Formats: sequence, C-alpha cells, structure tokens
Amino acid sequence: MIKTLPDFPWDLLAPYKHQAQQHPDGIVDLSIGTPVDPTPQLVRRALAEAADAPGYPATYGTPALREAAAGWLARRLGVAADPAAILPVIGTKELVAWLPTLLGAGAGDTVAIPGLAYPTYDVGARLAGATSLTVDGLLGLGPETPKIIWINSPSNPTGQVLPAEHLRKVVGWARERGVILVSDECYAELGWEAEPVSVLRSDVCGDDHTGLLAVHSLSKRSNLAGYRAGFVAGDPVLVKELLEVRKHAGMIMPAPVQAAMTVALEDDEHVEEQRARYARRRESLRTAFEAHGFRVDHSEGGLYLWLTRDEPCWDTVKTLSELGILVAPGEFYGAQGARHVRAAFTATDERVAAAVTRLAG
Repeated sequence: MIKTLPDFPWDLLAPYKHQAQQHPDGIVDLSIGTPVDPTPQLVRRALAEAADAPGYPATYGTPALREAAAGWLARRLGVAADPAAILPVIGTKELVAWLPTLLGAGAGDTVAIPGLAYPTYDVGARLAGATSLTVDGLLGLGPETPKIIWINSPSNPTGQVLPAEHLRKVVGWARERGVILVSDECYAELGWEAEPVSVLRSDVCGDDHTGLLAVHSLSKRSNLAGYRAGFVAGDPVLVKELLEVRKHAGMIMPAPVQAAMTVALEDDEHVEEQRARYARRRESLRTAFEAHGFRVDHSEGGLYLWLTRDEPCWDTVKTLSELGILVAPGEFYGAQGARHVRAAFTATDERVAAAVTRLAG
C-alpha cells in the first residue's frame, strides 16, 4: 500500500528551508498553516478537569459535545443540524484520509477532487484503492459519475470562497446521480472578503442533508491542532455508517479532548480574538507582498495568501528563501498551481514583522 502513496511533498522543501535558516535573523516559516498562539485557557482548564478518565470514551462522543457542535453550527453558520447526525473525529486530516475507505470506496470507484486541493483528498482515494479525478467544476467530470465529490470552501490553498448559488448547483448535480458530496469547511469562521457558506445551510440544500457531509475542525479557530479535534455532520444515514465502522476500528476521540472541544464550541469570544490576530497578520503580509511585486489571487478566506509573480513557483520559493522566508510551492496542490506559492499568516507577530521588513528591504 505504501508504494501507492506519493512522496510527502513538504520533504521537497528541505533545501529551501535550510537556505532560509541561514538568514542572520532566522527563518520566517510561512509554508505550513500551523497555529502558534496559545490554546485558550478555558479549553485547557476543561481538558485538565476531565483528565481522570479511566474508562473508554464513546466513539459517538458525549451528548454534550454533539449538542455543542449543533449549537455552533446554528449560531455561527446558520445550519440546523440534528445532534444525532454529528460525529467527533480525531482531527479532520484523519477523517479526510480515511473517509473514502469508511464509505466503502474501492477499486473501480472514483473520488473527484478540486483542481487545486489539499493533497490528502488524493491520498484518501489511494488508501481506499480508488482513483482520484481532478476536476474544475462539474463540467470537468464529463460522463464520469464518481462515488464521492470533495469540495473545499474557503479553499486550501487558494482561499476561494464558493457562493451559495454555486453550492446549490453542486448539491443538485450530486443528488441527481446519487453521489456523496463532502464539503471540507475547516476554515468556515475565517472569511475575510466573502462569507463562507456551509453546504448544510437551508438555502443550499433545502433543509435536507441527504447525501451530504460537512467536515469541521477546531485546529485553526481555537488553536487546537495539538488536540486533534474535529467533527463531521450531515446525512444521518451516512453518519451512522461512519459511526459503526469507527466503533469497530477504535477511532475514538479521547474523553478529555471531548470535554475540551465541548467548551471550545460553546465559546465565541476566543474565536473573535484569534480572528483579529489573523486579520492583522494577513493585512501586513498582503501589503508587503504586493509592494514587493506579487499579485494576490482569491484569498477571500482561510489562512493563506495565494501569491504569484507570473514565474515558476519553485523560482519564487528560491528567491524568498534567500530572504529567509519559506513558502509552499503551488505545485504541491496541483498542476494549476505551477506559477503560484502559498503563504500562511499563522506565524507570530514578531515573525510576520520580520517578513514585512525583509520584503521592504
């Protein structure tokens, strides 16, 4: 199986990382969207208070956790979700990688993914023994009828936000053909120039979640990447199928993390504070990159700037590494990214300021 998987793309950045580390003031690493700010105190407190957990936790999650997730979906995204159709997962990358397998995809099946996409969508298809098909919108599918379609808004890497009208068309197309539509909405609370829309919202799916799944993460909104905390919601039948398989496979979120996740979903204040941090960093970096000759494409939402100087992406990576700044080449996300790079604005304020100074120099 391992031979069917691609090389881990970030390994290719090693020489450029080494170059950036030679800068007298150290590296500014914008290549990966890793949260760097403190985990909220109320979340850490909840984790500690639940640390005495001698029994096995529920794969389904506690009722309080599922209620908190449903409340968050209603409050923040305008989604009416049944708590019974919500399932916690051990970080959404795990779910993305194993979802085709959990949904029964295999040899002869196709998983459709965006033309520019998070690499784990393709990895998930490969792990299941299925084939991934890169498409740009529904027209790119032609006569093909995939088993699963992935969409991602706000997009990683481009930051593009899909409007409700487009999502309605995708939902209709998938339902006409009996295709499972999975929406990766991990950046749903990070809209900057457009409001992210959930595929589960009534004006998109008509109060019917049949055939639909939405994937959500607390890594970015709550600085919980180290907790591995996320959930999937949507079609009650599909969620039940996932639950049964995950029970057998032992895919269980630890009880203390369930308690911490519950508190995080119930609190909006810490999210607004984190959004404000990201907004400042985003504006500083965007201004600096544009002044340095870059064009910013899309980037309406999410944690990244999708940048280009209309040159091969690896040339851009090399040039920036000589300034001590490390970014991700667009090719990591698909052939269409060959002339773009992705810069995360998850670095500390001090490192962002260092990048701004170097770009202005």
